[in-house]
This record gives sequence, structure tokens and C-alpha cells, in this order.
Amino acid sequence: MIRFFLLQNRQGKTRLSKWYVPPPTTPGGSTPEAEKVRIESEVHRLVTSRDKKYTNFIEYNNYKLIYRRYAGLFFTIAVDLADNELSYLETVH
Repeated sequence: MIRFFLLQNRQGKTRLSKWYVPPPTTPGGSTPEAEKVRIESEVHRLVTSRDKKYTNFIEYNNYKLIYRRYAGLFFTIAVDLADNELSYLETVH
């Protein structure tokens, strides 16, 4: 199941953010909006720092991140760990 979808540029600005499941709450008591911003920045840091020779799949917390770069934009989908990543990569493509 898709947890969230992000469209970010190379500088880290989120152009589109669609959350299908609310983000997990932290013990610190942060608001859901603050948690979304934190997750978006961590995802951007993970995706942009990866070398091109690696796969487009990253395990992050309880998610599997599937990403694809097109013309300076990163399309990222977070799904459950048991889902088929190739079908989601085909959806992005």
C-alpha cells in the first residue's frame, strides 16, 4: 500500500506531497505537519546522496522508498516493506 508520494527538486524543495496514511507519531509530541516536514527532508537527503550505480530502492524506517529522477525532479513513493517495488517503479516511469 502506498504511504506517501513526494515530488522534490534537487535543492530539497517539495513541489508535491500527498500522504495517504498519516505519519507515525513520535514520543516528543510533535505535530503531524512537523513530522511530515522532517520525513520529507530525511527522504530528500537519502535520495540525493545516493550514487547512480545503486538501485532505486531504499529501506527507510518501516517503509520502502522507490524513487526516480527525471530532469532535476525526484519522484518518491513510500510503500510497505512487503510490496513489489518493481511495479511501483513502473508506475513512476
